[in-house]
Order: sequence, then structure tokens, then C-alpha cells
Amino acid sequence: MSRVLFVTPPYTCWGQMLMGNWPPLQIAFLAGAARKAGHEAKIFDAMNKKLSFEDIRAEIESYHPDFVVSLDYLPVTGSISTCTVPAAIEALGVAKQVDPRIVTILGGPHPTFMYEEIFRDDGDKVDFVVRGEMEETLPDLMSTLPIGSPDEIEGIAFARNGEVVATPMRAQIVDLDTLEVAWDLLDWEDYHYNVEPYGRMASVLTSRGCMMGCSFCGQRLFWRGDWRARDSEKVVDEIRHLVDEYHVEFVTMIDAYPTYDRERWEKILDLLIDADMGVKILIETRVEDILRDEDILRKYHDAGIMHVYMGTESSSDELLESLNKGTTINQNQRAIDLCREYDIMTEASLMVGFPTETWDSIKKTTEVAIRLNPDIAVFPVLTPMPFTPLWDEMHDRIRVWDYSKYNLTTPIIEPYAMSLEDITIALGRCYMTFYANKMTDILALPDGFKRRYMLSAMKTMMRDYGEHFDFLGTGMAKMGEIPKRMADMMKASVTPGIGGAVKLAPDDSAQAVDACDAPRA
Repeated sequence: MSRVLFVTPPYTCWGQMLMGNWPPLQIAFLAGAARKAGHEAKIFDAMNKKLSFEDIRAEIESYHPDFVVSLDYLPVTGSISTCTVPAAIEALGVAKQVDPRIVTILGGPHPTFMYEEIFRDDGDKVDFVVRGEMEETLPDLMSTLPIGSPDEIEGIAFARNGEVVATPMRAQIVDLDTLEVAWDLLDWEDYHYNVEPYGRMASVLTSRGCMMGCSFCGQRLFWRGDWRARDSEKVVDEIRHLVDEYHVEFVTMIDAYPTYDRERWEKILDLLIDADMGVKILIETRVEDILRDEDILRKYHDAGIMHVYMGTESSSDELLESLNKGTTINQNQRAIDLCREYDIMTEASLMVGFPTETWDSIKKTTEVAIRLNPDIAVFPVLTPMPFTPLWDEMHDRIRVWDYSKYNLTTPIIEPYAMSLEDITIALGRCYMTFYANKMTDILALPDGFKRRYMLSAMKTMMRDYGEHFDFLGTGMAKMGEIPKRMADMMKASVTPGIGGAVKLAPDDSAQAVDACDAPRA
């Protein structure tokens, strides 16, 4: 038996980790696999605990692991986790400093494809890269290393005598329900949803894979164009276990595509309705599936699905086609409207920072966002992950090579007609313009769940957005102050005045919009 310490890297970025602290489900799967194989496992979640590399050092010195494992990991998705790679590698480097005999292992989408670069630049910190799914490969590697050679282990890469060795990829796991999750190794006090009504948060995975071909996303490539699903009843049993044993109140289904199989998905909805656990569920899905499921959207609502994220992605059909999304603006509009009919909160993303971006196209993006009118809009910066088709398509426009900046909030691609600083400013204008317009709608809502939820979400976004952009200096101080003022307005609006009236200046939202439209300093 060996000791293995699983570490999440101490990485934070605005946007991806704003609305909640999600447990590191991918690492909990790996810890479960290690224990199932007879090893002792421990999880040290430096990311959600907001700890440092020195804290990781202290934990390694205290625990004395034989193996330290880290991932290119973000809590909600595996397709944009490149930004955490430098921190994950540094965490493994700390392990080597404590004891060079510790075997360090790195996994995830980025290392799966970029292992040669990792060994070239950081081979003194990383002993092995596990490529693809890790639950079968990792125990195999841990059991083999003390007595044999890693050459026969499928799905790994390592450096030997200055050369990189990559073994053949391992077949993907056939039955996902055979995997065990080490829920008991998580410190549940760390995981919570940060939006009213608040509460403890868990993540579940009902399927793995995606067969869609979005050019900016690594999901299809990582899962090899495959899609595998867990048994519907076991998914709902797992949610019941989380509610009963760990008092979870919110569950995020972190699948890339949980709704792909309509028959299976409807069965999950029916089982959730019958279980009546009172848990609130957040999902990500595709616009096409919302349109497909128009006749069962009532079941979405009754099953507890309160928040649906949709990648609407762009303000024009031409750009949607260039991203290989397979949808149109009108379809996006219809999907959002349908969710609203069934009182399901919608979150939609519209990308900025295309090579052809101009100030006029930025303005159009905000106009389309306002017209689509999702409950929450996010404006991710187009980011070419280095193993996606987008990287090859836009390589000549890439200006930032530091992977820690590949977080969907930092401009990476320089448009032909704008600078990187322009895109940062444009990003601020998108958020401020959309939410300044949205404010009037929110305050007009009757008191109830949706109004409180929206006020809480908007306050959180505006507060953190202002803090994030304060550092930009000359010409941006005004932009940095706007969201703080809006956050204060949201806070004030939660406390009713006499007769329930909100104490809010009538022209506050108009002032915010005017500031966003003002010429750049």
C-alpha cells in the first residue's frame, strides 16, 4: 500500500469561481480509485481553501506521501483548465523540494496533449503524465512503479534519458458506474453556493464525453468524440446520498452534455421528481436540446433544475458558424424564452475578442445580449486552448503565451483593429451595459425567489468585477468604480424601505450605462 496525496493547485480567476465553491469531483474520483486499489489517499484542496504553496509544502511534510498527484483542474469544467497548469506543476515541484523520492503525477486535458512541452520545460517537477481518463491508469502506475517498468502501462508519458516516452492510449472506461467517489475525503464546509438562497454545493457527473465539434473546446478531443452515460437510477441515488449524508442543497451536473440522450435524460427528471429531495440543480446544455425538450420543460422545473447555462457564444450567425456551434441567434432566443416560461434561470455566454472584433461589433454583442435577455450574461474572451482547432486557426494573432492567463477573462488574441487593452475595456463595457440595463427588470420583479436570486447574483458579480479591474490603471479607474457602485445599489435594494419600496436613485442605472458608453480616457 502506498500513500497518495491529491492536490488542487492554488489558482483563482475571476468569473470561473465566482458564484460558488465546487468540490473537486475529478480528484474525488481518483481518490476513490486509489483506495479501491488498496492505497491510502488524502485530498488537499488548496484551491477552494485559498491556501498557498507553502501550505502545500507543510501538508506534504506532515503526510509523507509516496505519490503526489495534481490536475489541470477547474471545478466546473475540464475544457478550459489550461490556466491552472503552471500552478499544478509548481505544486508538484514543491513535492520534489520536500523529498525528491516522491513520485509526482500530472493529469487532465492539457497534459494529455501537451506532455512533450511539459517534460521539456518542467521535467524536473513532473515524473509522469497520465493521459486521458485516470481512474484505471493511476492505480496501475502506482502498483507497478515499486517493482516494474512503466513501459507496459497504457496511457502515460514520461521522460527517460532526455527522451519523452508515450505509451499507447488506454481504452476508455466501459462502465462508469463501477467508479467510486471518495466523498468522505472532502471537507464539506468548503463547498457552497454563493448566491441566495445559498447552501452547500456538490458536483455530480452523469456522463462523460461530447461529440460536438466546437472549435474552441477540448471536450470532444479529450473524450475522443465519445459519449458514455451512467445509469439514471444510480445518478439519482448518488444525489440522494449527498443530500442525506452531507446535507447538500445545490448540485451542479458538470457534464459537458448531460441531456444528449433524451430518453435517459427524461428518466432522470422523472426519478428526481419522484424523489422530491428539495435539492436545487444547475446544468449546462445545448440550445438544441432545450428546443427539443419544449414538451418536457415542465419536468425540468419540477425536478429542481433552477439554472441552465447555454453557450450562445456569439452575436451573429456567421460567427456561430465559424465556431462550428450549429445554432443560430433565433434558436438561442427561443431557448432562453422557453426556459423563462417555465421559471428556469438562464445563463448565456457571448464571446468577445475575435480577430475581426471592432468597437462596432462589441456594441452589437451587448445589443444582442440585451435582446436575448438571459437572466445572467457572461462574456468570455475567445481563448485558443493549445490543443483545439482554434489554436491552429488563430495562431498568428496570439500575443499571450503564459498559460495561467488562459482563463477566459484575459485577452489572448489581438484583433486586427483593436489592441489587447481595448478588448479588456470592451469586456468591461459588455458587462456594465448589460447589467445596467438588466437592473431595471430585476427591481421590477415581485418579491420572491427569482428577485432575491438575481439581486444576489448581480451583487456578487459587480463587486468582484470591480475589484478585478481596478488594477488596470489609467483610463480604467472609472470603469472599476462603476460595478462597485452597482453592487452597493444591489445591496441596498435587498432591504426594503417604507412600504416595501426600494431605496434607489431613479437614474442610477442610466448613469451606469452612460459611463459605459463614454469615450475611453
